[in-house]
Amino acid sequence: MTENVQRVKSPISWVPSLYVAMGIPFSLVIWVAGTMFKDLGHTDTEIALATGSVGIAWSLKPFWASFLDMYRTKKFWVLSMEFLIAILLGLIAVALPLPQYFRIIIAILWVLAFSSSTQDICADGVYITTLDKPEQARWIGWQGAAWNTGRIFATALVVFVAGKLQESGQSPKTAWAIAICFAAAVMAGFGAYHSFSLPTGTIVRRPENTAEIVSTFVETLTDFLKKPKLIGMLIFVFLYRSGEGFLLVEAPLFMQAPLAKGGLGLSLADKAFLDGAISTGVSLAAGVLGGMFISKRGLKKSLMVMALCMNIPHLCFVYLSHAVAPTAPLSLTTIGILVTIEKFGYSFGFVANMLYMMQQISPGKYHMTHYAFCTALMNLVLIPTQSASGYIADSLGYKHYFLFVAIASIPSVFAAWFAPFPREEPAPGGEALRAH
Repeated sequence: MTENVQRVKSPISWVPSLYVAMGIPFSLVIWVAGTMFKDLGHTDTEIALATGSVGIAWSLKPFWASFLDMYRTKKFWVLSMEFLIAILLGLIAVALPLPQYFRIIIAILWVLAFSSSTQDICADGVYITTLDKPEQARWIGWQGAAWNTGRIFATALVVFVAGKLQESGQSPKTAWAIAICFAAAVMAGFGAYHSFSLPTGTIVRRPENTAEIVSTFVETLTDFLKKPKLIGMLIFVFLYRSGEGFLLVEAPLFMQAPLAKGGLGLSLADKAFLDGAISTGVSLAAGVLGGMFISKRGLKKSLMVMALCMNIPHLCFVYLSHAVAPTAPLSLTTIGILVTIEKFGYSFGFVANMLYMMQQISPGKYHMTHYAFCTALMNLVLIPTQSASGYIADSLGYKHYFLFVAIASIPSVFAAWFAPFPREEPAPGGEALRAH
């Protein structure tokens, strides 16, 4: 029997908050943990290897996605993970004063990453099974903008709190413990809000036992591998964010690194100001504009533009790394303009990848699981790029490193140019067309 909640509230009441809550834990693991460890004296190589490897949790999602519907609803798992994430963040704060805090926190981050990836699976499942294709396209810009708001909350506001507390006389570890507790309280707040605002999501039929799940997984994988033009589509998904992967950890560390080592020498407060006061509105606007751009033109006609918007702004970091010098720091205005351009391009282009996976690869009998396959592959490219970024940057220096990133981004543009479209798109601005 199909389980479904018919009284679904307007998407505005749950889509933005759901994806803000998704963006926060991912960003805390991938970015904020690195900023914290850098502030506490760890090297780029050590930070990138530790935090980059944790990211594999988001690439293993398909292996337990099918088990989640066996027991409870998608809403139940979203709420459970949001509250669990809040608890894990509290444990990080408790661990900071301990002598072996780095190892302990890395272990907690692994658990947090698997909790966050479980949250991702079921949140995407609610989105896909509650909204039809035209609504998915209509809200994809808000989805991407909200996720990036969660990212900016973590990288800006949490970091800002830690920086300001240090300026007021708190020790670095105490300041970070308080800031992380603040993030924990916010995640608990989202859990409380979603307990009454989030739709349940559709469950076609619950699996009865593990054997059925394994059998179903094999069937879903086989069905996935039979999709037309799959290799070309997966190449696109895998490569689209490759350039971004080299920036995810290293760009914030470059902004934070001292001038004497080729960095921008920003304080935590200045770094948070750029990510918060300036970039929040820009990322929100860019995500919504990206969704509107695709909705008006159609994804196929927009994809190459989106890919260029995603990758050309990497040149902003090339300029910053070459323009800064130990005796000639750049103004906060100059840094802010270039970082804002980069974030606008990222947020504008990011939505294309999500919609491509949602409407070209994952539709079918196992829509949610196939979408999890896609997002897992998408995140898989981030693991080697993030893990290696610290070592490469330490070896090349920031000037040559960002040139390397610009060159490494070129394949993603070619992947967008050759990306296949085996399914007809929903009509721009409205009706969904029937798939082949």
